[in-house]
Amino acid sequence: MTRDQQASALPGAHSAERVDGLPFHARALATAHRVAGAAAVPAGLLGLVGLIGWISGTDALKEVLPGAVAMKANTAVALMALGLSLYVAVRAGARPGALAVSRVAAVLVALLGALTLMEYAAGADLGIDELLFADDTVHQGTGPPGRMAPQTTVALIAAGVGSVCAGAPRVPAWVSQVLGLAVGALGMLRLYGAAYAVPELEQFGPYSGMALHTAVALILLGTALFLARPGEGCAGLLLNAGTTGALGRWLFVTVLVVPPLLGLATLAGEDEGVFGSRLGTALLVCGHVAVFTAVIFATLAVGRRVEVAHGRLEWQVRQNALLQAFMDHTPAVVFIKDLDGRFLAVNTTFEESLKLSRDQVLGRRDDEVMPSDLARQVRAADLAVLAAGRPVQREERLALPAGARDVLSTLFPLRDASGTPYALCGVVTDITDRVAAQREVQRSHRRFLALLESAPDATLITDGDGTVLMANPQVQRLFGRVPGDLVGTDVIGLVPAARRRRHGALLDAYFRLRAPKPTVLDTDLFGLRGDGSEFPVEVSVSSVRSEQETLVVLTVRDITERRRLEAERAERYEQQRRIAYTLQHSLMGEPPRLAHLPCAYRYLASVQDPGVGGDWFDVIPLDERRTGVLIGDVMGRGLEAAAVMGQLRAASHALARTGVTPSGLMGALDTFVGDLAGQLVTCVYLVLDQSRHEVTLCSAGHLPVIVLPPDGPACRLTSPVGVPLGVNDAGPGVPFEEATRPLPPGSALVLYTDGLVERPGTDIEAQIDVLTRTVDLALKGAPVDDPGTLDQAADRLVGTLVADTDISDDDVTLLLLGVPGTEVNGLRT
Repeated sequence: MTRDQQASALPGAHSAERVDGLPFHARALATAHRVAGAAAVPAGLLGLVGLIGWISGTDALKEVLPGAVAMKANTAVALMALGLSLYVAVRAGARPGALAVSRVAAVLVALLGALTLMEYAAGADLGIDELLFADDTVHQGTGPPGRMAPQTTVALIAAGVGSVCAGAPRVPAWVSQVLGLAVGALGMLRLYGAAYAVPELEQFGPYSGMALHTAVALILLGTALFLARPGEGCAGLLLNAGTTGALGRWLFVTVLVVPPLLGLATLAGEDEGVFGSRLGTALLVCGHVAVFTAVIFATLAVGRRVEVAHGRLEWQVRQNALLQAFMDHTPAVVFIKDLDGRFLAVNTTFEESLKLSRDQVLGRRDDEVMPSDLARQVRAADLAVLAAGRPVQREERLALPAGARDVLSTLFPLRDASGTPYALCGVVTDITDRVAAQREVQRSHRRFLALLESAPDATLITDGDGTVLMANPQVQRLFGRVPGDLVGTDVIGLVPAARRRRHGALLDAYFRLRAPKPTVLDTDLFGLRGDGSEFPVEVSVSSVRSEQETLVVLTVRDITERRRLEAERAERYEQQRRIAYTLQHSLMGEPPRLAHLPCAYRYLASVQDPGVGGDWFDVIPLDERRTGVLIGDVMGRGLEAAAVMGQLRAASHALARTGVTPSGLMGALDTFVGDLAGQLVTCVYLVLDQSRHEVTLCSAGHLPVIVLPPDGPACRLTSPVGVPLGVNDAGPGVPFEEATRPLPPGSALVLYTDGLVERPGTDIEAQIDVLTRTVDLALKGAPVDDPGTLDQAADRLVGTLVADTDISDDDVTLLLLGVPGTEVNGLRT
């Protein structure tokens, strides 16, 4: 059944089954089968009567009426075989052997008719006419002895072929039905001849005539052929339970009855001399016109009712189509069954769940489309709903082909206008995910309780107002209060009375945050034990938001021991810090105050070490006009880097006082550092010659020096950059190169270590550019021979490049030098 047929037939699908789109009553189809079998049996018996007449020589059995045409022996045998063949063909559940015998009998009859027809066509005698008996009835008609009439021959061929087709399901039903109508028409033609006393309809020309009982047998065989498959083809159009069948049967009876009666009436009038043949013909025509006019108007009336019913049906089909569309777009499984459990309608979700197409489901019961266990479970639920007579909803687990699923099923009866149930509707929603989520929530709740109770710290859960909702057993160990007694009380009650105002303000402030994050508070927080004693605590605060409320989780830890250890650690750290500061100050020393070379410096120790590091600088007077300036950075931190720095500062100072060139000093320091395992050092050494207004420098992997000339912007002082000290091996390595650059009076020099410009996530070159611009802004046009000006510039540079001097994670060293342009101690610098 198609979907359109299912949609239109939904309300009445329980009253009639449908075949080829037409409604049929099962009883009518069964009756038609019985009529077909009942027609085949007397046809065969008529043949048997004729055969007995030939065997016994009884003319009455051969002729039926005295002096009438006799049934030929071959005709009698053929009628018997056809009667048997059709009786077997129309029986339900016939054995294969019986069906084979019936087909063979039908084929033999068709073959006998074909051979007889060949005799007529060729004018030959094949010796089959008197094969069984010698014909002693040739005086009754013309033609060769024993040969059946031509119309009988054609009828037997059609009946034999029709019998074979009727028993073959693959052959369309209309083939055997059309052949049956032809066989019946040939028999009726002989009866019309007898009724109207027209010999020409009994016997064609000089050939043998058809016996009267042969005509009756042919009519019965035609009826059997037509009704052999009553739910298909032409018979289906005539026998269906719809308007088509009713109208067809009415017209068919009219055609079979009215014309013969009109013909008999006309002949009777002519025979009695009431009117002549011409008037009789005119009256016959008028009668047919009147009858068919009445039939037409009756048909129109029926057609009108059909159109009205069709309109209602179209409306119902549209409503059912809308209902089907609604069902198909519903994510739940939706179905409608009749009271016997046959599916009348299903949606696409139903098809997907059972992995069956709609056409494989409609019209079938549960046990025909579902596994047996599932079918029994579903049918039991259906019967329970029908017995209760009201909707039933329940959760259950179904074993579907795709796997077991948890479902919420709703079943309810559909009732007609009188309140009588005629169908059952079901809506099944897959809630597997929801059930799994509920089970997971339950498991999570159990895990949460286990986790809460096993937590090592006292844990309390409160609502947004601070009321305790849950507390774990550790609360009793910490506060001396039973957890159950705390539920429903204010959490502030666990704080000493004198401190509750501050603690409550902190908690309220946390509640007011729009998106509070987990926070740990341990500053000046105290708890209250059951005996009234106070103790310092650390409180971890976090929140859990839901649609209904906000829950706050407080984890409380006693930090009395931690506070004692922190105090001891702070005291030891302060002692170490004072020692480290003294050591660093003694290692770096103070730069000499030179009137001809004012300077300013800044040193910031790393917060990761106790105030010591590897940065250093030195200003070394060489003579009245020349000054050496050195800045370096020992890679690493702590006391080890400070110790290496102290050695390098002493060595470099001593070497510089000998007047060694910058490159020579770097080579000597490289050898010195090479003797120290695992050490790398960057530094730059400058010799300022103020008499020549130039500077000679050599860099060992150090950052560039920034120079601010009096007549130009600040820029990097270009010079060759060598490898850091300690990179070269004991043998000859990369040589250190020095360069001499002009240094006009009024210039300023800025030397620094990487702690000033190096930051995580930033480009060090960009930071050097920032330093260069800041130098230009701080000192451009300012008197560089004023130490106060240099001090202010140093503060500005550090403030610009170091975001927070209190949390610097690397040592920072900055040295600013000003080259005066005036006389100092009688010398022109």
